[in-house]
Amino acid sequence: MKLFDWLPFGRVAEISPETLNEQLKDVQIVDVRTPGEFQQSRIQGALNLPITQFSKKAISELSLDQGIPVVTVCLSAHRSIPATRRLKQLGYDVKQLQGGMKAWWNRSYPVVSGQAGV
Repeated sequence: MKLFDWLPFGRVAEISPETLNEQLKDVQIVDVRTPGEFQQSRIQGALNLPITQFSKKAISELSLDQGIPVVTVCLSAHRSIPATRRLKQLGYDVKQLQGGMKAWWNRSYPVVSGQAGV
C-alpha cells in the first residue's frame, strides 16, 4: 500500500448503521479497534484485526470469504478507512460502517462484550 492509503482521511464506500443492522447475517465484519476496545463492546460475529496489524498475512488468517461482503468497523470511522482501502485492493467487496461504533451505540443496536468465543 502507498502511504496515502494508510491515512485515515478521504472517502471510502460506507454502509449506514441501519442497513448493517438489517444485513448482519449477510456480511462479514472486521473490527479494526484494539483488542481492549473490541472486548468491551462489539457487533456480534465481528472479527478483530487491529489496524496496526493489518498485513496481507494477518488478513488472510481471518479466512474471509471473498464472495461475502465485508464491513470494517472502528470507533468513529477513521481507522477503518485504511482497512477498507486495503481489503478493496485485495479484491473484497468492502464498506466501512458510517460513523463507526459511536453511530451503532447511538442507535442502541445490539452488542456483545467479553472475549470472543466466550
